[in-house]
Amino acid sequence: MGFNNEGSEAVAERLKAWRLKHPRHSAEASGGAMPMIIGGNIGKNKTTPNEHAYMDYDICFRRLVSYVDYFVVNVSSPNTPGLRELQEKESLRKILVHLQEIRISLAQSVPIFLKIAPDLTPEQIDDVAQLALEINLDGLVATNTTLARSQLSDAGKIRAGTAGDGGLSGAPVNALSTQVIQRLQATLKGRIPIIASGGVFTQADAKEKIHAGAQMVQVWTGFVYEGPAIVKKI
Repeated sequence: MGFNNEGSEAVAERLKAWRLKHPRHSAEASGGAMPMIIGGNIGKNKTTPNEHAYMDYDICFRRLVSYVDYFVVNVSSPNTPGLRELQEKESLRKILVHLQEIRISLAQSVPIFLKIAPDLTPEQIDDVAQLALEINLDGLVATNTTLARSQLSDAGKIRAGTAGDGGLSGAPVNALSTQVIQRLQATLKGRIPIIASGGVFTQADAKEKIHAGAQMVQVWTGFVYEGPAIVKKI
């Protein structure tokens, strides 16, 4: 798929219009909460070679930085060919350090998080954690969707290619996500926040992620089945 959307310019215009109606200072001045926290989830174009990928993140960051409250650097969607290759340590360093330098030059305090795949090897997870500590990253999101099919009841049929490819979210990624969080936490030991994502439907799911080492929990696929009330229920 390759992050189908109308592009960062269109997104920036919509966010700019929303911010004009809901300025940050009005909520802060009245002592009230922000009307909404907005995160910018940024990735490279499908057609951009990986050696030039950092410039796609650069463009998205600069266009959106005035309108979002945090960024998630997405290098882990399995539906964009070659994207996951950017999770190698030095490729990640190039992208993340570049964005941190832009943030300093623009005097913006917006946090930068990195979203990783659940299908990384233990050694790759350790590399990500070590890099996050080295460059003082603001947080890690664990995890994106999975290419694994072992969690499905008809995994043999799926592997045969009769039910399509692409990343799976929801229940099939739950256990994998928790394992990645545990591995990250073994290195990070709370020094960098972990945001859990993957298969959270119930209070028990959320507790499992927190006990594994997550400081925050995201719900994605659960909204499809439960609607917004899932948050109150959890």
